[in-house]
Amino acid sequence: MTKAIRIHKTGGPEVMQWEDVELPAPGKGEARIRHTAVGLNYVDTYQRSGLYPFPLPMIIGSEGAGVVEAVGPEVSEVKVGDRVAYGNAPPGAYAEARNLPAHRLVKLPSGISDQQAASMMLKGLTTWYLLRTTYPVKKGETVLFHAAAGGVGLIFGQWAKHIGATVIGTVGSADKAKLAKAHGYDHIINYKEQNFVDEVKKIAPGGVPVVYDGVGKDTWDGSLNCLQPRGLMVSFGNASGAVPPVNLGILSTKGSLYVTRPTLATHVAKRDDLVRGSNELFDVVSKGIVKIEVNQTYPLKDAAQAHRDLESRKTTGSTVFTV
Repeated sequence: MTKAIRIHKTGGPEVMQWEDVELPAPGKGEARIRHTAVGLNYVDTYQRSGLYPFPLPMIIGSEGAGVVEAVGPEVSEVKVGDRVAYGNAPPGAYAEARNLPAHRLVKLPSGISDQQAASMMLKGLTTWYLLRTTYPVKKGETVLFHAAAGGVGLIFGQWAKHIGATVIGTVGSADKAKLAKAHGYDHIINYKEQNFVDEVKKIAPGGVPVVYDGVGKDTWDGSLNCLQPRGLMVSFGNASGAVPPVNLGILSTKGSLYVTRPTLATHVAKRDDLVRGSNELFDVVSKGIVKIEVNQTYPLKDAAQAHRDLESRKTTGSTVFTV
């Protein structure tokens, strides 16, 4: 038996319940992890609301860190006592302990704390695939990233700056502008006070080669207008709502644009890719190139309040549940 946040119906934060749940012995290929920290991500709200549907009842959450308590048959990736973390696994992280496929776990180096790991695996690996594989950003390029003060945004700004890119970020407040500026962004646009398309065109008159957009509906049209001919629109989230149906003809009229809707799951489906991405992430964090800052912590049982704060955009950077 373990405690977990479980939902029996989809909806607002109020549907999350702190309950006792049965936890069987780990099965073939599985490991049991006793969580020390669990990460909060915007995708958790999609699981809770039903935007990303799963069978109910369910335990939400996709990111955590802790210690391996037990392993099932045919597990070679980890052993009992290992410090591990994950950022791409089946939902179930909002629990004191859980079983999950061992091939989704990565061992933590000594220089990475459990709270750092729980706050950065999903966001850090997301940054890795956006920056390194979806569109490999090169030195000297100018790129646009929406929601620059969010968890992925703060990692992206530092990492892209290290590569040598000029990074433009959008934010919704003066405080978030200061935060983004301190994390690698060269140009900050407050979309509540400025038209971000006009501002991007001033910085990059010919448009940018890539836009990274985790906001969705509210920024879709403007993002297309920021791209140079044959530019790439990377739509990787829906914080403002899902992008409505699109007439593909608009891509030709705006300059033979490309669009992708990538997911972390696809980019780390192979364990070799998961380990490679994790090692690159651990490297830039351990060297201080990317600083991981946990700006909010909540007890896991208070997950509903954390979701309210996240959805009302009261949070910045990374948030971790303590277990």
